[in-house]
Amino acid sequence: MEYLNNIWELIIEYSPKIITALVILIIGLFIIGLLTKMTKRIMKKQNVDETLQKFLSNLLGWTLKVLLFVMVAAKLGVETTSFAAIIGAAGLAIGLALQGSLSNFAGGALIMIFKPFKVGDLIEAQGELGVVKEIQIFTTLINTPTNKLVIIPNGALSNGNITNYSTEGKLRVDLTIGVSYDADIKQTKDVLMTVLTSNTKVLSDPAPTVNVSELADSSVNFAVRPWSSVENYWDVYFGITEECKLALDNAGIEIPYPHTVEIKKDA
Repeated sequence: MEYLNNIWELIIEYSPKIITALVILIIGLFIIGLLTKMTKRIMKKQNVDETLQKFLSNLLGWTLKVLLFVMVAAKLGVETTSFAAIIGAAGLAIGLALQGSLSNFAGGALIMIFKPFKVGDLIEAQGELGVVKEIQIFTTLINTPTNKLVIIPNGALSNGNITNYSTEGKLRVDLTIGVSYDADIKQTKDVLMTVLTSNTKVLSDPAPTVNVSELADSSVNFAVRPWSSVENYWDVYFGITEECKLALDNAGIEIPYPHTVEIKKDA
């Protein structure tokens, strides 16, 4: 009977704490659920990447649950100083161990929030040129023109220079065509301009231009500047180069090239 009485006294003594702790736990879990849902809605309205939405909402949920666990333990009379020390030490250890990964995560979050580029854009970054295939939390995947898959850490990517060729939707193709000093400049410009205006992949706005850029040692160089869409860049680059050569040949305009002189000696 004395044993049962002691148990009953303990139940009476601790039941208010247990009930209060359970109430805090239930209400806390309900509030955490509301906060995570609200966070998801806000990020969805801001067009935050879906992968980042899930990661941040889960991170917020688990962080709040750890804090709720500490509060419940404190209400039950458990000393929370040791919990705080353990959590702090664990956080420091994890932070040091995952320093590079956390940097990449932060970089991925910045990329997804500020969107300097998106999937499908042609970019140049970290010495690599290619089309963005996928933006992940820690890395970004791009396909190079030679169909190589390059994986770039988001930490380095977000802290370096990024050239986005797709943002404006148009690219200028820079070509240099050299002709002989004997060639008529006006005729040459007319021939080259006809090539540009006749090509259907060359944009009319901005208008293409042909100008004398340099009086070189053995040629008069013309800066040929057509504009194209991003997807047609290489077609215009290679196509215009070939068409300019053919058009100059048909017009009888010489493109100078080095000549070798063979000297024969009598035996």
